[in-house]
Amino acid sequence: MSQTGAPPAPLLTRHSWVGGHEVEGRAGHRTVESPSDGRAFARTSLLDVEQAGDALGVALGAFPAWNGAGVRRRVRALQRLRQALVGEADEIARLVEREQGKPFAEVHAAEILPSLEALKHLAGHAEDLLREDPVEGQMLLLAHKEARLVYEPYGVVLAITPWNYPFGIPLPIVAAALVAGNTVVLKPAPSTTLIGLRIGELARRAGFPEGVVNVIAVDDTVAAALVEDPRVAKIVFTGSVATGKRVMGAAAKNLTPVLLELGGKDPAIVCRDADLERSARGIVWGAFMNAGQTCASVERVYVERPVAEPFLARVVEETRLLRLGGADGRPSDVGPLSLERQRKVVEGHVADARERGARVLTGGEASPGPGFFYPPTVLTEVDHTMAVMREETFGPLLPIMVVDSVDEAIRLANDSDYGLTASGWTQSRETARRLQRELRAGVVTINDAISSFGEPTAPWGGVKQSGVGRTHGRIGLREMVQPKYVSLDRSRGPELWWYPYDEAYGRLLSQANPALHARAPWRRLFNLIRLTTHRRLWRRLGLRRLLLNVDKLF
Repeated sequence: MSQTGAPPAPLLTRHSWVGGHEVEGRAGHRTVESPSDGRAFARTSLLDVEQAGDALGVALGAFPAWNGAGVRRRVRALQRLRQALVGEADEIARLVEREQGKPFAEVHAAEILPSLEALKHLAGHAEDLLREDPVEGQMLLLAHKEARLVYEPYGVVLAITPWNYPFGIPLPIVAAALVAGNTVVLKPAPSTTLIGLRIGELARRAGFPEGVVNVIAVDDTVAAALVEDPRVAKIVFTGSVATGKRVMGAAAKNLTPVLLELGGKDPAIVCRDADLERSARGIVWGAFMNAGQTCASVERVYVERPVAEPFLARVVEETRLLRLGGADGRPSDVGPLSLERQRKVVEGHVADARERGARVLTGGEASPGPGFFYPPTVLTEVDHTMAVMREETFGPLLPIMVVDSVDEAIRLANDSDYGLTASGWTQSRETARRLQRELRAGVVTINDAISSFGEPTAPWGGVKQSGVGRTHGRIGLREMVQPKYVSLDRSRGPELWWYPYDEAYGRLLSQANPALHARAPWRRLFNLIRLTTHRRLWRRLGLRRLLLNVDKLF
């Protein structure tokens, strides 16, 4: 035990995982601080540009063997990874609680359990989803060919992931890339690098071959160089719109395909026939879980006027019951913001709203003492002139606007640069279908919010400036492969369309167009009969093949 005045114990240092081994970085160290109290408890060594490039090289070198291993072997590796996660779930949850700030129970609910479900789903369905698809041709003149779609991996996938869900976002992305046959270089967010490095450690324990899973601790300038590296075959980025645009611009240098999951300003519409008790509890959770640091957080509410007053009362009552707390072992519902700069964004949005006439119903002042805490805050009398209704807050703010109709609510909900998720709260099936149809978002849920992120079959992603592409589910897995159309011709002799272009060939094609596409059936039949006089056609198709494909004439 250290004595008073003795120097502090040295911080535990963690290193990147490259080629299945820990590699100490040569570019200095970064201190890891807990958002609950601001204290440093560990540090990471940072790779320099050359070392980070080596990680790409290792991943590229491991790709042929990993792709050649086949889906079944890759599935078995995911199953081992899943079991390793089950065994270390509590330890990982404590690390997330300490490094990122969300409560222990919420880590399990929002990060560990969805990751386990994603691993289970991928292991159970990847072989079917990646199986070759036979393609039946439509064109009569190509009917003799056999064709199929083959799904091939890209190569090295660079995954750049955020700090708000430092385990639950990267692990399903990495798993989908791996089971599809890619190798991965994961670059976690600077403030939650320890959690990202833990994924590399899990992969090592699960027995992934060297170089297949690499996790690197680097600063942002090095990350920018990786985005422009031609060895990267695909980039998956989760983060802010501004950074996403920079990633897309840099990727354009090599035409590297990108998948972008960006921000949100997700609306909730509370209809006059809603179950107000359920609506209030669901929206309070959707707004304040993870201290509001969720791209799918409920960040603005439109409530119909006839139920506005009782709804507001219930929301305030539920919000005041929430307990703030950090990684000290005491029960809590809402943790600190992960970054001090994020708390300043929240303070700025509250100040702007107050200046423009908004009323604070509860909260509204930063919590005193250490850590980056801000109490769950409910605002009313808000409108679209305020930043809190237009810009992503990413914090524990819930602005509620009273509207006169569902029409007005839908119009205002769609009046945004974002389109990630939206929720509707109603007991009417007809209204629910209307909200699902008319709200412009990648995900629309009725009488719940955010929860589809935990469903492994549900694709995740948005429209407008909320992103490009999808993660999760069948569509997310297909994002990790490139479809290749392949065909096989077993026939002999020249094809119908090969040289020479003689006069008879010209007449054949001239008659083929109306035979296949004329609107009038009699005209198609007349030209089809004319086609049968061409020796070149019979030599290629023959009567048997023509009869087998007669459906293509109609």
